[in-house]
Amino acid sequence: MGIESLNTPAALIDVGRMRRNIDRMQSQLDRLGVRFRPHVKTTKCRNVVDAQIAAGAQGITVSTLKEAEQFFDAGIRDIVYAVGMAPSKLGQALALRRKGCDLKIVADSLLAANAIATFGREHGERFEVWIEVDVDGHRSGIQVEDDVLIDVARALVEGGMMLGGVLAHAGSSYEYDTREALVKIAEQERSLTVRAAERLRAAGFACPVVSIGSTPTALSAEHLEGVTEVRAGVYVLFDLVMRNVGVCEISDIALSVLTTVIGHQEEKGWAIIDAGWMAMSRDRGTQRQARDFGYGQVCAADGTVLGDYIVSGANQEHGIVSRLNSTDTNIADTFPVGTLLRIVPNHACATGAQHPEYHAVGDDGSVETWPRFYGW
Repeated sequence: MGIESLNTPAALIDVGRMRRNIDRMQSQLDRLGVRFRPHVKTTKCRNVVDAQIAAGAQGITVSTLKEAEQFFDAGIRDIVYAVGMAPSKLGQALALRRKGCDLKIVADSLLAANAIATFGREHGERFEVWIEVDVDGHRSGIQVEDDVLIDVARALVEGGMMLGGVLAHAGSSYEYDTREALVKIAEQERSLTVRAAERLRAAGFACPVVSIGSTPTALSAEHLEGVTEVRAGVYVLFDLVMRNVGVCEISDIALSVLTTVIGHQEEKGWAIIDAGWMAMSRDRGTQRQARDFGYGQVCAADGTVLGDYIVSGANQEHGIVSRLNSTDTNIADTFPVGTLLRIVPNHACATGAQHPEYHAVGDDGSVETWPRFYGW
C-alpha cells in the first residue's frame, strides 16, 4: 500500500527522516556524555518511542499522566511527569507507582511540595520529586537564587519524600534564530540549573539528577558539565518553527499532512484542499518568526518542496493554497483537482494531535499505520 491509497487528510511520518533525526540527537548527547530522556508528547506513539529507546534513550518524559499510563502499560518503567503536580492528580500518580512505575513528579512551589508530602504520608508513599527551576522566565519554576528553592526541598525531605533532583526547560530558546544566541541560551540553561543543584547540595540535600532540555538547546549545547540528563521532544519529527529557529532544514521534517486538491478560485490564485485547521491545527507559530509559512509549506506528494506555495488560509475542513507574495492565475493547471500534496506543519506536536494515527512511509514508499493516543 502506498500513500495514493490513503484517505485524506492523513498524517504521514517519513521514517527515514525520523530515524536520522533520532540518530542526530542521540549522537549529540552521547558525545556530550549525558543520558537522554526524550519527551514523548510530540508523537504519543509507541512505534516512535521504541525507535528512540533502541537508539539509546533511557527513560521518557511525559506531559500527561495518561501518557505515563500508556507507556508504562507498554513496558516503559522510568518516567518523568514534567508538569507541576496538581494535588487532584496525586491519586493517579499513586496508582501508577503502586503498579511498579518508577514515576517521578515535579514541584515548583512550596504549596505543591506540602501537598505532595501530606498526600504521600497519608497513603504511605514516598514520592520521588524533582524541583522545577526557572532559567529564562519562559513559563514556570522557582528562581534559582530564591530561598524558596531550599524551603521546597526541606518540605519534601522533612515530609518523608525523596528529593530526586532539579529540572529546567529553556522554552525561550524557540525565540532565537542564530547559532550564537542558541549557544548562549543553552549555556544559560545548563549553568543556572547546575547552580540550583549546587545550592541544594550546599544546604545538605542530595540532588542526584540535573535535568535540562529543549530541542534547540540540546542541539546547540557545546558542553554539559554538571548535567546528568537532557530532555527534548520535537526533534524526532521537527517542524517549520524549528526550521526558523535554525536547528533543521525543511528536508529534515519528518511529519506532513497528505491532502487532496478539491477546487480552485483561479482569479484569486487559490487551490482549495481538504486539509483545514482540523488537520493542520490552528498553530501559527511561524507568524512571529522571520519566515511566515501560514498554516504550512506545500510539497509534492513525494515530499519535494514546491517553492513559495503555502497554506495561506484555513477553515475547519478547507485549506487555501496560494503563492507567497504573488498570484498564480494558472493555479488550476499548477494543481489540478485530485492532485495529492503534502503540507509540512508549523508545530509537529499540535498537528499530530489532530490525528488518531500516523501513516509511516518507508524509503521504499511502503506505508504502515502507527496508532497514537489522546487525552489526559
